[in-house]
Amino acid sequence: MERIKQVLKRYRLVVAGIVGGLVIFWFSIGLFVAEGKRPAANGKHSFVIVLGAGVRGETPSLILENRIQAAAAYGKKYPRTTFILSGGQGQGEAISEAEAMRRGMIDEGISEKRLVLEDKSTSTTENLRFSKSLLPKGENQVSIVTSDFHLYRARTEAKKVGLNSDAIPAKTPLSGVLRYGMRERVAIIVKFFE
Repeated sequence: MERIKQVLKRYRLVVAGIVGGLVIFWFSIGLFVAEGKRPAANGKHSFVIVLGAGVRGETPSLILENRIQAAAAYGKKYPRTTFILSGGQGQGEAISEAEAMRRGMIDEGISEKRLVLEDKSTSTTENLRFSKSLLPKGENQVSIVTSDFHLYRARTEAKKVGLNSDAIPAKTPLSGVLRYGMRERVAIIVKFFE
């Protein structure tokens, strides 16, 4: 009986250590996610890359709608910016994410003359690489609009393709905070080991 108690005690300590380690790890990655929001964009860059996120038929997902709203608000505040709307057409999408953003930005009062479409990308890395090719030669200073949870990874990828960036965070819908937060943390870990 005494032996069983010792084994159970040791087992509880191991489980507590693992759980504690995972909690610390989870919050540590959260610090990276928070760091992605800094520095905040202040209008000094002429070009803004807006990253795509799911379209249902021809309707932007809630995540994409929030990105459109954040970009449009920024565009109204800084009317000399040009937007590169970046996102291809995925399975089940009747139009590209770039086209959905174009329509949304125009609906929000942003002139079509300020919009450039990049409609071939299928990943964050492609969003940034393909968007960079649309910038004037020698330009590498941009602002990036994406969901708040996604900024750290997006800006890290931007740096890898030679872009210096600041951040325009789009709010994550409350319904997606846990889901997207978990997914993004896993993506950060995967990218770390690549």
